[in-house]
Amino acid sequence: MDNILIVDDDLNILKVLRMRLETEGYISTALADVQKAIEVTREEEFDLALVDLKLARKDGIELMETLHDIRPEMPVIILTAYGTIESTVDAMQKGAYSYLTKPFDHRQLLLQIKNGIERTRLTREVRRLKGLVGERYEFKNIICKSRKMKDVLEQVAMAAETDSNVCIQGESGTGKELIAKALHLASLRKDNPFLAINCAAIPENLLESELFGFKKGAFTGAISNKKGLFAQAHGGSMLLDEITETPLPMQAKLLRVLQEKEFYPLGSENPVKADVRIIAASNKDLALEVKKGHFRNDLFYRLHVIPIHLPPLRERKEDIPLLVNHFLKRFTVEMKKDIKEITSSAMQGLLSRDWPGNVRELENTIEYAVAMTTRDTIGEDMILQTQKNKENDIKSLKEAKNDFEKKYILNTLSITGGNISKAADLAGKYRADFYDLLKKHDINSADFKRPKQSV
Repeated sequence: MDNILIVDDDLNILKVLRMRLETEGYISTALADVQKAIEVTREEEFDLALVDLKLARKDGIELMETLHDIRPEMPVIILTAYGTIESTVDAMQKGAYSYLTKPFDHRQLLLQIKNGIERTRLTREVRRLKGLVGERYEFKNIICKSRKMKDVLEQVAMAAETDSNVCIQGESGTGKELIAKALHLASLRKDNPFLAINCAAIPENLLESELFGFKKGAFTGAISNKKGLFAQAHGGSMLLDEITETPLPMQAKLLRVLQEKEFYPLGSENPVKADVRIIAASNKDLALEVKKGHFRNDLFYRLHVIPIHLPPLRERKEDIPLLVNHFLKRFTVEMKKDIKEITSSAMQGLLSRDWPGNVRELENTIEYAVAMTTRDTIGEDMILQTQKNKENDIKSLKEAKNDFEKKYILNTLSITGGNISKAADLAGKYRADFYDLLKKHDINSADFKRPKQSV
């Protein structure tokens, strides 16, 4: 119920206003004492305030400004028996929501209150959504900078406001389960369970008992009752990962749960209520699977209410440096290693890849590099070892020329012991041009200096 503060030093007015508002279903706090009104506003959140312009101990507009310092979003309606154009303009300029002159029309007062409270609701909702989106951006495991991923997080924040089913589509390794968890944590179900099941990982003959549970004696080996995942997730959310791998007979049973909001454990004749939000996920195009006859059309429409598409890592490469630094810090701590940074050439190597395994593949690459390096930096050599080129891979002419150029420079420096002048002569380059090549390929000639021999 909406809560309204009334401040007027006329006790009769207070009584009348309070009776009228409570008749309309509002909760009201009626006060004649200005200081008490200020104190109660600090302690309690009001949806709107009615304030008399001429108070014994304080001007109503001054009180309104004090109340706005405490509750900036609370609309204040100024009431006065001394209505003048000047006072009206002054009140509105200083933040009054509206202005009513006594004796005021009862219906007009209620209309102003209704509109003011509606504005409060909208303001709070906008603030809450903005805060929620910001919270999702800062979600400790979701590292992103790209516009595409920020759009995804905005979708998650908006979807969390509803209880509709969600379908997340994205390639393997893009973080579908992470997004599903973020959606659950942002929803009103956040204090209830979140369960995930990979439909492709469970044999067809076991999937039904995993989801719905069973009664003792339902089949050979059922020596006791088992609570299924739908029962365990009651009141919460369930991720059905790789939903397209669900056998067609099982799809029909899932459809029934979504339609009837109940299910039957195996061996039971008594239905069990299923208050569960379904988040489906797949690395396949669900609509295409329907066309192929691999997925039920009616189940598709039950699940595909709010679709969220996760872009592959190759389409959001600006996120790679952030992810690399995140994984580097994490694995350095976990493995108790003192690794300060990743070299620019190694980072360029990471940025140049297509990452078919997406974020999961990048994470594995950094984990390997941290585990295997013996230096305090991650160099290109450690990155390259995690992904060797296939024999049949053909590089572009530009890439091949660039690789040859770098190897050629490395060879000349090795031959000349890091002597720039001699290396430039061998290459037929001016010294300044050779320095440009070193800079281009991030090569330090000092690494090739031969130690002086003692005499």
